Amino acid sequence: MAAGKIYMIPVTLGDEDYRKVIPEKVLEITRSLRLFTVEDIRSARRYLRLIDKDFPINDTVFNELNEHTNESEIGEYIEPVLKGSDMGIMSEAGLPGIADPGAKLITIAHRKRIRVIPLAGPSSILLALISSGLNGQSFCFNGYLPVKPSDRASRLRELEKNAREGYAQIFMETPYRNQRMFESVLSVCSDSTVLCIAVDVTLPGENIRTMTISDWKKNQPSINDRLAIFIIQ
Repeated sequence: MAAGKIYMIPVTLGDEDYRKVIPEKVLEITRSLRLFTVEDIRSARRYLRLIDKDFPINDTVFNELNEHTNESEIGEYIEPVLKGSDMGIMSEAGLPGIADPGAKLITIAHRKRIRVIPLAGPSSILLALISSGLNGQSFCFNGYLPVKPSDRASRLRELEKNAREGYAQIFMETPYRNQRMFESVLSVCSDSTVLCIAVDVTLPGENIRTMTISDWKKNQPSINDRLAIFIIQ
């Protein structure tokens, strides 16, 4: 029997109307699947019921893959696909596989020659970059920076050094720590460094602004508890 396929399923970045950001073909594929590996089962079920109020949740298998998942379990998730079932991988928001544990399963899938199919959808990281006016040809995504203030400051200095060489540096933070991250950037980075903050991308409160650190110091927004992407150059 031929192996099934793995679909990288995009989801919304927040509570916006899914029909505005998810292509209909992607919705059709998502509705057809009965096997998912997801970051959080509860939110995955909620999303599936959102895009199809009659989605057969009770007839669907969900595997949870997050920072608490045992490495030995991940290989077991692939077994139904090897026997012919198609699987969807979903993150909590946006595209799976970027700043997301789903990449671990995909690594195993490639080793086993399983076809992986990416589907188009919103990515706050890429949407922030293309809207920033910063270098979209040479850039680096750095994920989450250290939480400890001294370590975070040290990492920001490294990123600023790389940014001066022409590479846009993208990073993010947990929403409730965004304000502290913003304050650290203002404190550590040079006044001439350019910073883009993209907040609530695709959501009703979306705000994307690019200014020098000097200008940001004169215009300090409140971004705590909002989805934000930071880019410096």
